[in-house]
Amino acid sequence: MASDGLFTGGARARLYRVELPMRTPFDHPAARRRTSDSLVLSLTTDDGVRGLGECAPRPYVTGETCDGVWAQLEKVDLDALFARLADVRPRQLLALLHRDGFARVFGIDGGNNLRCLLETAVLDWIGHRLGLDARQLLPGGEATGPGPRSLPVSQVLDLSLGAEEFLATRGPFHFVKIKASDDMEHDARTVRTVRERLGDDVPVMVDANMSWTPETALSQARCLRDAGADWVEEPLAKGSWEALRELRCRGGLRVMLDESVCTGRDARKAVRSGACDAFNVRVSKNGGPLPASELVAYARQNGVRFQIGVQVAEVGPLINAGRALAFRHRDAMTAEAGQSDRFFPQMIVAPRPAVDRDANVLAPAGGPGWGLSLTPAAERWAVRDL
Repeated sequence: MASDGLFTGGARARLYRVELPMRTPFDHPAARRRTSDSLVLSLTTDDGVRGLGECAPRPYVTGETCDGVWAQLEKVDLDALFARLADVRPRQLLALLHRDGFARVFGIDGGNNLRCLLETAVLDWIGHRLGLDARQLLPGGEATGPGPRSLPVSQVLDLSLGAEEFLATRGPFHFVKIKASDDMEHDARTVRTVRERLGDDVPVMVDANMSWTPETALSQARCLRDAGADWVEEPLAKGSWEALRELRCRGGLRVMLDESVCTGRDARKAVRSGACDAFNVRVSKNGGPLPASELVAYARQNGVRFQIGVQVAEVGPLINAGRALAFRHRDAMTAEAGQSDRFFPQMIVAPRPAVDRDANVLAPAGGPGWGLSLTPAAERWAVRDL
């Protein structure tokens, strides 16, 4: 069981429930969001080295909530976790994590978001102990050499913004994701407007967030294809493998899966079923940066494309962990940057994760670890010393 207060040698864990008001709301078929909803965990060992982790549970994605993850965290033996950090040399520990995964190395059961919360905190702690930047903490991909100085990011048109305003204010455009509405004619007009303005070189995807039905999916896909869309993301209820395969074969759009692919088992089912052309890989949804890296490797091995996505309204470590994943795997079809710069007048971390909005590109996060520290504003959201 978790214990309260100080651990042996002064190690400490503190939990934050972060519900930052959003300046700009974000709407899509599965949810309407007006505040963030994240858990942030600070782990500090007796030598004063701190690691910061984050998860962003979404019930419609993994079935998890912040309350549920918090309850799971209360049952974690954090004394044993701190003992593991003290007993194993950090470089050896990182190698073990890459080989065996976080759950096995630390003997922790629980949902994807619990593991993500703890894994991101431990990886950040290792980064600070070893002086490694975020990209160096992850396996696979490319980590040698200086790497690119920037990556282009996709732009998302959600239901709170009209197409004309989006086109006038959110460019330049490298990849466009349009959040579907409950009106197919409206969505087709939006796609047509975007396609006519941007030409044929910019990929356009419609994210249906599980809102279509098998009875109407084919006609909806063909309508969007005729309007100029290239992709549809998660059109049907999670795990609708046979219906997805049929839609992919007959609908005229390539299919990206998001909510349907939360685990490696999901990914294998999707591939065996012929249900998709791409995965949306998201750190919190997929259980942390290491399982997300494994999902990328599996996609490559099976000829499936992938994008590096975000949960709406991430507030700190998740942002830079996702960016590290994107810079490590530069063959992603696109990367999302999130909109923390637009959503939050004040953040709980420094420096603020930035996006170059003049070019719509990302720069790598500065190290070590996720390159972030908590600001005094975080204390408003502190809920528990574990």
